[in-house]
Amino acid sequence: MHKPITLSVRLGTGETTPDRRRFRGPRGAIRDAFVVYSDDVDTAHVATSTALLTDQYELTMLAAALADGSAHRQCTFEVFARRLPHGRRYGVAAGIGRMLDALSEFRFREPELAVAEKFLDAATLNWLRDYEFRGDIDGYREGDLYFPGSPIVSVRGSFAECVILETLILSILNHDSAIASAAARMVSAAGGRRMIEMGSRRTHELAAPASARAAYLAGFDATSNLEAVRRYDVPGAGTSAHAFTLLHSGSDGSHEAAAFRSQIEALGVGTTLLVDTFDITQGVATAIEVAGPELGGVRIDSGDLGVLARQVRDQLDALGATRTRIVVSGDLDEYAIAALRAEPVDAYGVGTSLVTGSGAPTAGMVYKLVEVEGVPVAKRSSHKESRGGTKRAVRLSRRTGTIVEEIVYPAAGPAPDTDGFEVRELLTPMVRGGKILDDRPALADSRDLVARGLVSLPWEGLKLSPGEPAIPTTFL
Repeated sequence: MHKPITLSVRLGTGETTPDRRRFRGPRGAIRDAFVVYSDDVDTAHVATSTALLTDQYELTMLAAALADGSAHRQCTFEVFARRLPHGRRYGVAAGIGRMLDALSEFRFREPELAVAEKFLDAATLNWLRDYEFRGDIDGYREGDLYFPGSPIVSVRGSFAECVILETLILSILNHDSAIASAAARMVSAAGGRRMIEMGSRRTHELAAPASARAAYLAGFDATSNLEAVRRYDVPGAGTSAHAFTLLHSGSDGSHEAAAFRSQIEALGVGTTLLVDTFDITQGVATAIEVAGPELGGVRIDSGDLGVLARQVRDQLDALGATRTRIVVSGDLDEYAIAALRAEPVDAYGVGTSLVTGSGAPTAGMVYKLVEVEGVPVAKRSSHKESRGGTKRAVRLSRRTGTIVEEIVYPAAGPAPDTDGFEVRELLTPMVRGGKILDDRPALADSRDLVARGLVSLPWEGLKLSPGEPAIPTTFL
């Protein structure tokens, strides 16, 4: 755990002013920090906190549990999805690394307590002032596939210390898993062609880096979002928009060649030129005239992309630009990408559909209490049932690597009979006694895990058409 940073600051204004800055937190991640500048002191304390990324009812439950003495009962909470989004056959567990980073900064300091004191009693505020999660967390490795009922994360500790983490954990996992699950379908549909995430302008500005990270985890090759490049080391990509071509216009008309020439002088002949601002056939001809046949690529952002890709490929080849790549973008999703698979497309740029989960903007995960003092408890509400008891999970596969079944069983019980199949334990230790373990995988390792998981699915599991989950889940 890193300690708050102390900065020497003098204002001389007679005021206390809150501001926000950015500092490098655990494992090199960039974090928002709350900075308090004060004229009354010589120092300003800089402390990162994720404690208010929560719902008020988490803290009012805490207050009631502290008052009646039940807050310290030992509990297990589990994160799972009752079902997959309609038509989906698997999900990708994403956001685990971000969740653990956020957990390390879940602290109630004076700025956070100032909000909480508006509705909480003094005893609860004092408890929050000393709060630090001291329990255990197990979970699926980031990048693992999951299916309905999979116990993706298991949180164990006192009711008080576990319950207030619900909103934080779900907001991260539901967002990132939705993006990664959609991205994995797009990567499969692309059949190995280059994939670029470019959805920053179609989502919340603070969600954009997380979206880029989730897409990269699922197999995308690059992002246009520079904060994701800085924060998560995702490779960056980007050249120009239509505005740059239109900029090179005057009273005598447009000057597309001038725009292309300027871009090449700045970025080199390996750049990608956007050729559909005006007439696409003339745009391609101008691009090769200016850059020569060694031009890196051309991008098409509108129209019937399949038809245009074929026409542009023929034109490029006829002009001797046989190695110039074709990049397509513009309202693509996994279905449009699949439809273009037979066309001469070298790379896809995907925005809106990706950062909105391609029709499933949340993974639908829930965080439910399943055990209290060793006794299984379960919710029985119609269509919102849960299964009681702390659980473990294994995944069975053939010797060829194809997975065939997931088995979820009581953690206190014996391991299930695997019937001769190869078996892999799915829940791995992540936090012990409040300490985040150091051996969690890097983003590159999680990215490899997604790729291996997609290869392990039965062939029907990669279908884009609606259907049942790729493998069954058995509950013992």
